[in-house]
Amino acid sequence: MNIQHELATMGRMSTGELAERYAGLFGQPVRTRHRAYLIRKIAWRLQANAEGDLSERARRRATELANDSDVRLMPPRGDAEARRRGSEAGRTTGDRDPRLPAPGSAITRHYKGRKIEVIVTPDGFEYEGELYGGRDYLCSEQPPGRSTSRCR
Repeated sequence: MNIQHELATMGRMSTGELAERYAGLFGQPVRTRHRAYLIRKIAWRLQANAEGDLSERARRRATELANDSDVRLMPPRGDAEARRRGSEAGRTTGDRDPRLPAPGSAITRHYKGRKIEVIVTPDGFEYEGELYGGRDYLCSEQPPGRSTSRCR
């Protein structure tokens, strides 16, 4: 079997034909219609069939490594619930966005040689001594000609 010839043939096949070829080689229907992915997977299988798959020693070692690692498919339930609720520290109201830093926190960035510092307050933000009511207020105060792409 000439794998280069097979690759050239697959390059001319439609996605439906590639899906049929995948099902024939792997014994199960494909769940994707991503053409490049299908070609890579089919080519891998053709090469494995032609030149031999992993050695038995390599398979045993891979199984050992997989058994030794603590692979977690889902985060622990308690951690997910805590993230969903947000940190209780510094929260003053139930409707506060849990993604925001706690009131009193300072957000500091260096931009074009300037130090920008914003203080988080319970009602919004403080910047250069002025209080802003939050994201919507900051975005409505954009001067003409300024980009508001972050405010959409």
